[in-house]
Amino acid sequence: MLAKLSQLPNDVRQYMLVTFNYWNFTLTDGALRMLVVLHFHQLGYSPLEIASLFLFYEFFGVVTNLIGGWLGAQLGLNKTMNIGLFMQVIALLMLAVPSANLTVIWVMFAQALSGIAKDLNKMSAKSAIKTLVPNDQQGALYKWIALLTGSKNALKGVGFFLGGALLALIGFQGAVIAMAGVLAVVFIFSLLLLDKDLGKAKNKVKFSQIFSKSRSVNILSAARMFLFGARDVWFVIALPLYLGQVFGWDYLLVGGFLAVWVIGYGFVQSIAPKITGKTKGIVPDGRVAFVWAMILAAVTGVIALALQFNWYPQLIIVIGLMIFGAIFAINSSLHSYLIVSYAKDDGVSLDVGFYYMANAMGRLICTLLSGAIYQLYGLSMCLWIAFVFIMVTTIISLWLPRNNINSI
Repeated sequence: MLAKLSQLPNDVRQYMLVTFNYWNFTLTDGALRMLVVLHFHQLGYSPLEIASLFLFYEFFGVVTNLIGGWLGAQLGLNKTMNIGLFMQVIALLMLAVPSANLTVIWVMFAQALSGIAKDLNKMSAKSAIKTLVPNDQQGALYKWIALLTGSKNALKGVGFFLGGALLALIGFQGAVIAMAGVLAVVFIFSLLLLDKDLGKAKNKVKFSQIFSKSRSVNILSAARMFLFGARDVWFVIALPLYLGQVFGWDYLLVGGFLAVWVIGYGFVQSIAPKITGKTKGIVPDGRVAFVWAMILAAVTGVIALALQFNWYPQLIIVIGLMIFGAIFAINSSLHSYLIVSYAKDDGVSLDVGFYYMANAMGRLICTLLSGAIYQLYGLSMCLWIAFVFIMVTTIISLWLPRNNINSI
């Protein structure tokens, strides 16, 4: 296998290695999230208490994306990716202690490490693609970003199912130990095979440059914050608990359903270029992002209204979630392409890191809201908040550049 890999062109080989790292990390990340939600619900934790376990995970994601972009430009993306892999192994092993020692503070600190690891890994993977595709090949860049993002989310869905299955089969401690072992092997391969200077800036990067000076990047970052907040305010905590409490689904069914959703979501992301017109030679711009955000807002409003009046809730949640996921996937893929396109070539991770900082900020705020609003007002209110957030994304998208992406 290694011999065949060495015969490939270097850019293809590096893309495959980055994707392989990202895939394996994503499996453990998705499984760990499902494990924590279901295991601590089983222990009697309230929705708000479960949400608090992810507080450090999301908070340190904000910090990591802001500083991680600078680190990637200074040290090289291979180092930030490998640091992320190693930290995830440590985070998983921290959770392998006996159940009596799994205090809230201990779990929050383990989740903090996992949050740092996840965002180092994601920022490194997305930034690396920019360095591997020539600047005049925007169509190829869109395709590669869509494939990376789509495959990642499909595997995150597999991770959700894996988390539920491992919890049922070998328990919480056995699951985290098994995942740590697999990821340790991936870490060793990454150390040996990734290019040493991947993504390293040619010029010295000042720490003050962590805040983007690009108007396009700043506008897109604001839109991204509200877009992903809209998803997480009902999907992260509220939905898994609702499926178990209201529909009476067991862990395997909850994990399996969410897995199928995220796999489908990832598949749509990977084919988003075909849906948005790449086959006709159309490269997306701000207008395309605005239109798809408006469609997502309309779908979310319909789901929220139907659930508000208790109109076939099980049918609405199952079918409505699938439609929401497909359209959200197109929005996400468009944003992922646009940020890499907007980012400057030298020290690309600075702009990408700033953008994903905004993404993490939205997740942080709405993970807490997901637990609190669901506990106080139920799932329909979570969906109304999601609708408002997507409308904000739609309005912000009006200011994104149109028809001149390559000149930005």
